[in-house]
Amino acid sequence: MAALAGIPAGALIGSTVAVVAVATTGQRVGLPSGLRDLAFASIGVSLGSGIDDRIFDQVEVWAVSLAILVASLIATIGLGRLILTKTFGLDSQTATLASSPGTMSNAIAIAAEGHGDATTVMFLQLMRLLILVISVPPLAYVLEGSATGEAVAGDTMPILVLAVLVGLSAGLGLLGARRGLPAACLLAGMIVSAFAHATGLVHGTSPSWLLFAAFAITGAVLSSRLSRVTAAQVKHKLQAGVSVVATALVLSLVFAWIAQRATGLPFAQVWIAYAPGGVEAMAAIGLSLGYDPAYVAVHHFARILALVVIVPIALRL
Repeated sequence: MAALAGIPAGALIGSTVAVVAVATTGQRVGLPSGLRDLAFASIGVSLGSGIDDRIFDQVEVWAVSLAILVASLIATIGLGRLILTKTFGLDSQTATLASSPGTMSNAIAIAAEGHGDATTVMFLQLMRLLILVISVPPLAYVLEGSATGEAVAGDTMPILVLAVLVGLSAGLGLLGARRGLPAACLLAGMIVSAFAHATGLVHGTSPSWLLFAAFAITGAVLSSRLSRVTAAQVKHKLQAGVSVVATALVLSLVFAWIAQRATGLPFAQVWIAYAPGGVEAMAAIGLSLGYDPAYVAVHHFARILALVVIVPIALRL
């Protein structure tokens, strides 16, 4: 319904809102992990299909953009921690983990090991994901409109070839997940597909029906996590959650503007790459709006790597 109404990333937003509505009634919601992994692998394959040898012509520009991204992560964690400790009375470790703009599972795992309050970290991180999935697509569209759609245009891959790529990506992703690699199925899909397209083994993009289904499943996966949140948590932490998300959102816009001025890339494309959401959701949003899938995906995976280093350092300060 959201897609028919012309809402940007309608499949992602529609499924998110629908599952949240069910979760708020107290019903247990969830999806089989295998279905989730196939959806993430499918999005990764679609992202990889947009990568070719032209990527090397943009290395210098992307390096500038990635450096500014790292600066934005440090600023987001620092300001978010300041707000949560001074205004809402959270301890510094809980505030640091709750302010981390990405790698939610990693932040919760660190909290569960005794660094801060794991329940508060989970709730504030879930709020960040939910608000951003719903707000980023329409805001990006208002700021600059959608791109040309080149990322999803052109001939589609044969079904058999597509099935092999998705299956291989899901298998490799499961191996990576067992070793603690974040967003493993998405990363595996992107690498497998990029290699196959760059070497000329495979041509074409993923069919639109597969992307629609993958986006819908991704939204459902993200919002189904809200079934773990109680009404008492919402009551006590809602204002803190909104404050930290708003801070991260504003900082991402500011740093995206700086990067746009430095690189000349489309502002909305840069902002989606900088938006402090989950890699699966933000990559899906960039793909659905037609922005350069390689640029968006590379920046969000760089975010994961940077946060793995930055967050432990911030916890020690």
